[in-house]
Amino acid sequence: MIPPADVQDILFRVADALRVPVLILALVALAVLLVELGAFAVELVRRRRRRFARLATACEQGAEAIGKRGDREGARRALSAVAASTAMGKTLDFICGQAGRPGSDDAIAKALADFDFASMRRLERTRILVRLGPALGLMGTLIPLAPALAGLASGDVATLSDNLRVAFSVTVVGLLVGAVAFGISLVRDRLYGQDHSDLEYVAARLSGVAR
Repeated sequence: MIPPADVQDILFRVADALRVPVLILALVALAVLLVELGAFAVELVRRRRRRFARLATACEQGAEAIGKRGDREGARRALSAVAASTAMGKTLDFICGQAGRPGSDDAIAKALADFDFASMRRLERTRILVRLGPALGLMGTLIPLAPALAGLASGDVATLSDNLRVAFSVTVVGLLVGAVAFGISLVRDRLYGQDHSDLEYVAARLSGVAR
């Protein structure tokens, strides 16, 4: 049987070994958050001109191009103006290519489902940060407390100060990552839901053409 002192020593060594990896992961999480924040700003800019009137007009032009002239490229050009993202543009292209063809309803439904799954994968990036940021912040707070308390017991004020500074800094970074990622996730959830709604509207409008 392992003596309790040895068990405590093992746990202390494991926690101490995690110190540097946790600090590195906290910095990586912050860097990923900055990247996602930049991508989020681009997404907002792309959707600033979103209007139902523009979508309806593009659908009418697309339906006319396919129904009267069989011009699917013309329909793609008309609908590309309302694509809020690359993934949405590809799905619109697929809908234009399939609209009015035999068995197209199932293919379009599958394309819409795939778009929804892709949006969920996109959301997972920031949703993971919502949980990971505070978790890293808590670990980064607790790990330095052991050497800080040891420094306090031995009267080493410098060690106490350095470790407390690290602990509080990681706490702030972790909470910042979690809070900002949560806000991004909430807004993105609404944006991607609107994208999916727009695609469903386009699919419904084009489903009866060229038949």
